[in-house]
Amino acid sequence: MTPSVVVSDVSFAWPDGGEVFDGLDLAAGVGRTGLVGANGAGKSTLLRLLTGDLTPARGSVTVSGTAGYLPQNITLQSERRVDDVLGIAGVRAALSAIESGDAAAEHFTVIGEDWDAEERARATLDRLGLSGVTLDRRVGELSGGETVLLALAAVLLRRPGVLLLDEPTNNLDLNARHALYGVVESWRGVLVVVSHDRALLEQMDAITELYRGKARSFGGNIGDYEAALAAEQETAARQMRAAESDLRRQRRELAEARVKLDRRERYGRKSEETKRFPGAVAHARKRQAQVSAGKHRNLQIDRVKEAEERLEAAGETVRGDDEIRVDLPATEVPARRGVLVLDDVRPRFQRAVTLHVRGPERIALVGPNGAGKTTLLRTITGELPPAAGKARLAVPSRLLPQRLEVLDPELTVAGNVSRFAPQASPNAVRANVARMLFPGRRADQAVATLSGGELFRATLAALLLAEPAPQLLMLDEPTNNLDMPSVRHLTEAVRCFRGALLVASHDVPFLRELGLTRWLRLDGALSEIDPL
Repeated sequence: MTPSVVVSDVSFAWPDGGEVFDGLDLAAGVGRTGLVGANGAGKSTLLRLLTGDLTPARGSVTVSGTAGYLPQNITLQSERRVDDVLGIAGVRAALSAIESGDAAAEHFTVIGEDWDAEERARATLDRLGLSGVTLDRRVGELSGGETVLLALAAVLLRRPGVLLLDEPTNNLDLNARHALYGVVESWRGVLVVVSHDRALLEQMDAITELYRGKARSFGGNIGDYEAALAAEQETAARQMRAAESDLRRQRRELAEARVKLDRRERYGRKSEETKRFPGAVAHARKRQAQVSAGKHRNLQIDRVKEAEERLEAAGETVRGDDEIRVDLPATEVPARRGVLVLDDVRPRFQRAVTLHVRGPERIALVGPNGAGKTTLLRTITGELPPAAGKARLAVPSRLLPQRLEVLDPELTVAGNVSRFAPQASPNAVRANVARMLFPGRRADQAVATLSGGELFRATLAALLLAEPAPQLLMLDEPTNNLDMPSVRHLTEAVRCFRGALLVASHDVPFLRELGLTRWLRLDGALSEIDPL
């Protein structure tokens, strides 16, 4: 059976009534399909429908072939052994018993045809860069990235024909990401992957976009999708401008028609009053003029209505202008001014680090999981005291942490920004948060009600607009769990920032967009490297 995925007329809503899909149609055959869309568009929900974890209210979901699913949030009990996670613990025990001379029939039943289970498991772990992970090791001894790769290895060992991956590169360092890219590149079945990782999406054969509860597929990778969408939006914008022009013309003609009709009516009344025509003739002419005027007026009104409908239809295809435009002159740092000095500072559980930052340098901090990037950033802010030495900051600084636990969930967006900038006037706060895509009433939303992307933007707004203005901005894995529009918003905001920048990230395509001046690698020691 050729593996495939078919979703037909599917509707789904959460128990609280929140509708996700209404009449969704989608198909994916052999090849690699990237699933993209804004936070909340239903990408993870769709994968769960494909696995059978969720049931649609209407329609059908058909997955031909065995499905393997790697969820976004992986939870494995820390006491489980690696071979148990891989599903071969029983086979290993049976093999061990047979090798010890126990020829009981149940051992052969457990093994079946899977005599090479250990070899296949070991080869799969090696392929994913887990050559140092033994089958007897406990999950609790692994890093977060190693746990993700272990879960992926367990999926691959089941030899699925349909592979479903939900944000698989989150929490993976560069080496682990490249191991995953290798799996994707060599995949020969059906692959559907939800991701914001541009390098991963560049490997796709097709991109399916979820937008307003519907799915549309585009041939090619993420670059081809963006080019097609840009061309489509350019056409839509032209159509909207033409519809706006037509509506203005129709309204102008309606106004002119009303003036002409009013003039005719005045002429008719004057003729009747001056009795230029016999009474019956004048009355008939007046009635005929009124009927003609009514028809003409209705025709013009209909034309205006049709023009309004064309404009509305054109507007439906044009996506909003949602670019961040914020000016941050107070964040500027003179070229040679000292910003940060670390001289033999030893963060907890790490070797000593030396780092000098001057002026508006923009620095990438890369390295494997567990190398201590987050610990270093928190040491710089003073949140974690170092084991030795002292970080010396010469300018105001802010850190955007991985977990966005910065804002008060009970306050509004504007209220939180005011908390960080107490001297700013309410009008100045609202003007600035509007430029961060919270205009008007959206600035009055409680933080607790925001989506993931909105929470990220609100947090970023509070940090960038804080008083005193930060002249050193530190970002810790900022693109984790962000959809592609949010990554674009982050890039736009960082480009507006004029101070020094220190970004810890595994997302190389994102880092390349920031105009970096230095690349540093933390792996035991801190060293300068060539741009990735």
